Amino acid sequence: MKQKHIISFAFIFMLISSCETDYKFKLEAPETIKSNEKLSISFSEKNDAPIDSVELSINTKAIELSADHKASIDISSYRLGKHSITALVFYEGQTKKVTKTFEILADAPPKIYTYKVLNSYPHDKNAYTQGLEIHNGFLYESTGQYGKSSLRKVELKTGKILQQIDLDKAYFGEGITKFGNEIFMLSWKKGIGFVFDFETFEQKRIFNYNKDGWGLTNNGKQLIKTDGSQRIEFLNPETLKVQKFIEAYTNKRKVESLNELEFINDKIYANIYQQNSLLIIDATSGKVEGIADLRGLRDEVEQHSALDVLNGIAFDHDTNKLYVTGKNWSKIFEIELVIKE
Repeated sequence: MKQKHIISFAFIFMLISSCETDYKFKLEAPETIKSNEKLSISFSEKNDAPIDSVELSINTKAIELSADHKASIDISSYRLGKHSITALVFYEGQTKKVTKTFEILADAPPKIYTYKVLNSYPHDKNAYTQGLEIHNGFLYESTGQYGKSSLRKVELKTGKILQQIDLDKAYFGEGITKFGNEIFMLSWKKGIGFVFDFETFEQKRIFNYNKDGWGLTNNGKQLIKTDGSQRIEFLNPETLKVQKFIEAYTNKRKVESLNELEFINDKIYANIYQQNSLLIIDATSGKVEGIADLRGLRDEVEQHSALDVLNGIAFDHDTNKLYVTGKNWSKIFEIELVIKE
């Protein structure tokens, strides 16, 4: 009798198990999409088993699904770059989360620019230029390298250093920007930035940030920072906390190694490290709208063993003049960008 009971219980267990559905959910969306295209998303169970409901979101924004768990979404207002889709599915009293990422590319290729040299001025060839700005006709420059990093005020037409403060040898200087009556300056690997008085260069305080420090500029409301990737962060100038970010993309790929920055007429101009080019980036979406090929400028400076790549962008908002230089370049150039025919 005991054996018969054992067989009966085993049979009942097998019967119950065979009635359970092995749920396999499928979240479908393209891996890459242009910003002017509609994003199609669908959610289903691979064996067509019933689903009670699905809650869908992109990043943290809720997306409404049709009765058959599909959606077509206008993504034209989304920033470019990677986004996350999350589906929270409810079925037979259970809940499961399914995720997928997709990447938004620019809707069109960037315009290609060349340049005209309007003027050139002397520049310290020993200056490993990291950040460059111009205010009231004077250049403000940060230099890098351990033991050689500094903040300088420079006379534009002569290249004469009028004022200088050196960083401790433990820090590798990076980008700078003037915000109000202060100059903010990054360091490379330490995650520490410095705030100096604009007039005296007296150090007033330090601040911390995550990842590397590369380029720095501002839009009059926020500081704008790069970390050597495609990411551009907008920081609260008081708390130095990240408020939002964008990512630099063309219609084909992300653009990494963003270095020195300048905010010009609501666009972000950026150098790419190790390339003698200049990007023009939409400050809202991250779209690379233009690429300027400035390779010829390096041939016009003194050729020496320490000569390095283009780096340094300054825009005079009073005169609408654009200046560029490079790491250990003997000249700074006033240029005009021209769309290539």
